[in-house]
Amino acid sequence: MPKITRRGFVQSIGAASLAPATLLTQAPAWAADAPKPPASDGDKPLYLFFNADEAAFVEAACERLIPHDEVGPGALDAGVPNYLDKQLGGSWGAGERLYRSGPWQQGSPSQGYQLPFTPAELFHNALRAILAEFEGKTAFKDLPPDQQDAYLKSLEGGGKDLGGVPSATFFATLLQMTVEGYFSDPIYGGNKNMVAWRMIGFPGAYANYYDLVDKHGIKLDREPTSIGSDRKGHIHPDPNVPAKL
Repeated sequence: MPKITRRGFVQSIGAASLAPATLLTQAPAWAADAPKPPASDGDKPLYLFFNADEAAFVEAACERLIPHDEVGPGALDAGVPNYLDKQLGGSWGAGERLYRSGPWQQGSPSQGYQLPFTPAELFHNALRAILAEFEGKTAFKDLPPDQQDAYLKSLEGGGKDLGGVPSATFFATLLQMTVEGYFSDPIYGGNKNMVAWRMIGFPGAYANYYDLVDKHGIKLDREPTSIGSDRKGHIHPDPNVPAKL
């Protein structure tokens, strides 16, 4: 069986989640058909949820989960940490739709999320424990990539208590949100310049495909469109969506 790379895994997740629209597309080569986004250095978002130390860890961790390479942009290029910050700092992070009355007991995997924490509390508790673990040592962001990967795999493997948060739960949430931020519509704070959509050939939130509904297997060669895009391609964020573009 051929070895599946991390990049290939993430790209397949994104393509699968956008399958209904991508049936009309042929994915372009990232380097040839789309402009490379500006480097994230010097173009930092204003974090409202993460403090400086938390942001440094999240940026480094997200970039290891989806690293920049010859195939496509990385998590930092796509503004993924900005997506996490905006979602965790908003109503979703506050758990406005979560059942919060207990009882809090150890559940089975089939029962889903059973912790008493909101997503915001989960991240703050876990990150506080992680930063304490690195206190007085080399910061996670300064570790070589292979050591960063080893630490993330130790979180994924479970067995660590991160301020009441099982490390495997934190890692799974971090991975899920990283993929979401990478492939989401830009109005939510990630997928900056629609770089992930360009990479997989997804046309975005085009108003309608009325003239194409009876055509199959054709290449849809057009620039991707955000929910907030105007006719000139400028993205106007929804005032109800706290996203910085």
